[in-house]
Amino acid sequence: MDKVLVVDDDLGIQKQLKWALSEFDTVFADDRASAIVQLRRFEPTVVTLDLGLPPDPANASEGLKTLQEIMALLPRTKVIVVTGNNEKENALKAISMGAYDFYQKPIDSETINILIKRALNLAALEHENHLLSLSNPSMGRIIGNSEAIQSISRKAEKIALTDISALLLGESGTGKEVFARSIHEHSHRKAKPFVAINCASIPENLLESELFGYEKGAFTGANKTTLGKIETAQGGTLFLDEIGDMPVGLQAKMLRFLQERVIERVGGRSEIPVDIRVVCATHRNLQDMVQQETFREDLFYRVGEIVISIPPLRDRDEDVVLLARTFLNQYKEEYGNKIKGFSEDAIEAMLSHPWPGNIRELQNKLKSAVVLAEGNVITADDLSLLAKKTEEETLVLNLREVREQAESKAIRRAYHQSEQNISKTAELLGVTRPTLYSLIDKYHLEDLKSNA
Repeated sequence: MDKVLVVDDDLGIQKQLKWALSEFDTVFADDRASAIVQLRRFEPTVVTLDLGLPPDPANASEGLKTLQEIMALLPRTKVIVVTGNNEKENALKAISMGAYDFYQKPIDSETINILIKRALNLAALEHENHLLSLSNPSMGRIIGNSEAIQSISRKAEKIALTDISALLLGESGTGKEVFARSIHEHSHRKAKPFVAINCASIPENLLESELFGYEKGAFTGANKTTLGKIETAQGGTLFLDEIGDMPVGLQAKMLRFLQERVIERVGGRSEIPVDIRVVCATHRNLQDMVQQETFREDLFYRVGEIVISIPPLRDRDEDVVLLARTFLNQYKEEYGNKIKGFSEDAIEAMLSHPWPGNIRELQNKLKSAVVLAEGNVITADDLSLLAKKTEEETLVLNLREVREQAESKAIRRAYHQSEQNISKTAELLGVTRPTLYSLIDKYHLEDLKSNA
């Protein structure tokens, strides 16, 4: 329930308002200091503020100072200032400082209730609009409210208008191709082709001809000259998925193309100029591969002029439910189903599931649930997920365990936000590198050790 903070030094009025505002969750303060303490503690949606506060109850100076602090700390809070009959000037000044409305004494319970309800409704609308604006960033295909996804969306938007080579890092199923397409669609090349090729899905002996094309007679079965993926992307964007799986021998030819912007078809002798933007992606640790000499260092720096680390779904908090609702609307229309939404146990199960397959796993489970669900809402069973245990069952009282869980989660988030850079991770967490190394070992964060 939304909190309402009443700031008034008159105990009689406090008691009157406590009774009058019984349908709201109300807290009280009697001066500026206590008002700010309550504001920080409860973050109320609405504040009723008497401008005549001690130590200067006869004037509005202390009340206006309180209003100024409230607006600075919680600018979205709806403040209703309460004034005497002859204080119109102070009321208008309060409005100019950011107050939502003003109300003149004496207190009338019906009127104050109406004002507070209107303020709560407006706050709810503004909050909903804020969430919508966050979940629909300028990179239109990318959905998410979490700071992790918003941060990299802003980064992707900045590089979209350049031709700089981008390397997208992330686990399988995190949406690397969605990011690549968004970058293309927000670039000056958007009217030209977006061509994707998965380097891991094509046999090594065929990948070169798939990328660079071939001349007629170049090999058995080459009955005609055929353009490769690079040429078909002319003027547009080439997306090389799983670049870490590209054979070492082919990496040299790819490097020459990226440096010179010319290609030679297999079996050909002439150089063909190509004007394209290249975006690469991989789930592998290319820095490790460079050290093991399975990936060329010069190619690594060429494809990774800008690196974007896409966080796994388990690190995206409330995005799971937002994505689930987005996909549900898409699939129920696609399959002609009239499912209305999710049961409470389904939402709890989705929030507690670790999503090892990330967004791709979420999509697969939702497609299956939309087709197989027998009721008008999707349950945890429809999703083939275990419902979350009750709070009583899962509540951890051991402080050491609570601290370990919180620190492990914070380290992982900082690691992904810092683009898998250990030094930046330590800096973001406010610890030294040796301390971070110790924590990684202590909490057995094996997947972070490769960069530690």
